[in-house]
Amino acid sequence: MKETMVCVVGNVATQPVFRETVAGPTARFRLAVTQRYWDREKNVWTDGHTNFFTVWSKRTLATNVQGSVAVGDPLVVRGRLKVRSEQRDGQSFAYADIEASAIGHDMARGTSAFRRGHRSEAAPETPAGPEPSWETEPGARAEPGEQGSRSGHVSGAGPTDGAGPAAGARATKGSGGPGESGRSRREPALAT
Repeated sequence: MKETMVCVVGNVATQPVFRETVAGPTARFRLAVTQRYWDREKNVWTDGHTNFFTVWSKRTLATNVQGSVAVGDPLVVRGRLKVRSEQRDGQSFAYADIEASAIGHDMARGTSAFRRGHRSEAAPETPAGPEPSWETEPGARAEPGEQGSRSGHVSGAGPTDGAGPAAGARATKGSGGPGESGRSRREPALAT
């Protein structure tokens, strides 16, 4: 199948319109993509031509767009380009639509806080156990039941990826306690 996949970076120009349809949720909004270039004569950045795209999203992506996207937000949109034309009152009009497969905030222009979407089916709750100790002081022996945290396995966790003690762990700065001197340690990622 031949498709024209594009990745565009621009600003949200219209408030997203969300609809529940028989086929599932959909959302659409307009994205303004303006070329910028350096004007050597004036020594300033100058706006060039602006292209407008109608961005369409479906299902979970549409639901997440509704809760995350607002007018003026800088976005990166990836999806299928669909150009259509129509005749109206003797004039020809062309429209450029993007059927989005991924939408995200442009992190080069600001920060964003990610929240995992709610799933329609409830995930089984697991009882919270004691947090494993990721470090053992030099010369100390692991207590029975703690052996898994030293070998990179945490009971109930998935397989490790070789990058750290457990899948989903992230490196953080030490807490500055005795003997740490700012070295890195591993902490489990927060469960959501």
